[in-house]
Amino acid sequence: MKKLATLILALMAFLPAFAQGKYGTGQDSVDCVTNLNYYRQYLQQNDMADAISPWRKAIAKCPPAASQNMFIDGARLMRWAYTQAKDAQRRSEILDSLVNLYDVRAEAYPKNAITSMNNKAIDMVNYKWRSNEPLVLFNHLKRVVDMVGSKTSPMVLATYMQTGVDLYKNGLIEPEVLMNTYTDIAGHIETALAENTDEKVVGQLVGAKQDIENKLGESGVASCDNLVALFTPRYEANPDDKATLNTIVKLLGNSECLDSDLYLAAVEKLHGIEPSASTAYYLYKLYSSRDKNEEAAATLVDAIERCGDDMTKAADYCFELGSFYFKKQQKYSEAASAAKKAIELNPKLAGKCNLLLGTIWASVPCGGNELEKRAKYWVAVDYMNKAASADPSLASEANELSAQYRRYFPQQADAFMYDVQDGNGYTVSCGGMRESTTVRTLK
Repeated sequence: MKKLATLILALMAFLPAFAQGKYGTGQDSVDCVTNLNYYRQYLQQNDMADAISPWRKAIAKCPPAASQNMFIDGARLMRWAYTQAKDAQRRSEILDSLVNLYDVRAEAYPKNAITSMNNKAIDMVNYKWRSNEPLVLFNHLKRVVDMVGSKTSPMVLATYMQTGVDLYKNGLIEPEVLMNTYTDIAGHIETALAENTDEKVVGQLVGAKQDIENKLGESGVASCDNLVALFTPRYEANPDDKATLNTIVKLLGNSECLDSDLYLAAVEKLHGIEPSASTAYYLYKLYSSRDKNEEAAATLVDAIERCGDDMTKAADYCFELGSFYFKKQQKYSEAASAAKKAIELNPKLAGKCNLLLGTIWASVPCGGNELEKRAKYWVAVDYMNKAASADPSLASEANELSAQYRRYFPQQADAFMYDVQDGNGYTVSCGGMRESTTVRTLK
C-alpha cells in the first residue's frame, strides 16, 4: 500500500502538465487521475475489494472522455459487487448502475456503442435485470436491438422475443406489437446470417431463428386472422418489398393459411421478383389447394427445373409431381415418368417411387381382350416386389397390394387361348406406358 501511495504521489507531480482537458479542471482533475491510477493498480492485482472504492471516486470526478477503460473496468467491478451483495435491494441498485454505465459509455464512445449495448443486454439477461418488471425489460431490450440490429447477440434476441411472448400472454402488449417484434428479430437474424461465415456464429443464429419461430407459434398470436390483418396493409403499401414478402410467405405458410388471398398474392409477387425452386414450389402448393391443377403441375415442373445441382430436392419434387399427376389428373404416363426420374436423381427414393409405379399400373384403364386388360397387374406386382426389396419399411404395404393384384391375374385357360403360358415374356402397352414383364396365371 505504501509503494502504491508513493507511486501515485510521484505521478501527481506531473499533473499540471496534463491534468487539464479530458481529466477535468482544478482539483477534480487531480482527484480523477489519482483515483484512476489507484483503482487500476488494485485491479491489476485482482484486488476487487480495494479497487472498487477508488473506481467509484474516479467515475464521480472524471469526465467520461477521461478513459474508456474506466467504463469497461467498471462493468467488471459492478458484476463483482453484485455477487457480494446479500440484500436484494442492493443487488437491484447495482444492476441499475451497471445498465446506466453501459449507456454512458455508448454515448461517450459512439464508435464502441454497439459493443457496449450488446454487453449491456447480455448482462441484463444474465442477471435477470428488472425480471419483476417485464415491460421495462422489454422496452430496454427493444432499444438495444433497434440500435445494434444484426450485431445483437442471438441470446439477447431470443430473450427479447420470450419477454414479448410473456407480455402478450398476460395482456400487456397488443398482438401487433409482438408480431412486429418477431419480424424485426427475424430480419436481423437473416441479415446476420448473410454477413457471417463463422460456423459457430451461424449455428447460434440458426438456433435463435428456430427458437423465436417456436416462441411465436407457442404464443398463439400467429393466427391467420391476425397475420392477414397485420400484413395486408404492409403488402398493399409496398408490394415489391422482398423482406415483407418473405415474412408474409414464411409466417402464413407456417400457420397453414393457404386459403388466404394475401398468401397467394405474396407468393406470386415474390416468385415474379426473385423466382426460385422454393417460390415455385410454394405456388404449386397454393394452386393445388385451390384445385388449379394445370397451374399447380406447371409450377411444380418449374420448381424441378430450378433446383439446379440440388438433386435431392429435385428428386423429392419429381416424386411429388408423379403423385400429383396420378391422383389429381389421372395422367398415368406422365406420373410414371416423374416417378422414374425421381429414382434416377435419388436412388434412396426407389422404395416409395416403385410403390407409386405399381399403383399407377394397377389403376390405369387398359383396353383390348381379356388378357390385355389383366396384363397390367403383372407389371403392378413387379413394381411392388421392387418396392419391398428397396425399402423394408414398405414391405408390408407392398406385399399386401401384391396379394390384391394377383387375384386379377388371368386364368390359365384364358392365357392358353391367347397362345401365352406361365413364364413367357410379355410386353404390356397401356395408357401411353410400355413395360416388359413375365406371364403369370391363376390355376
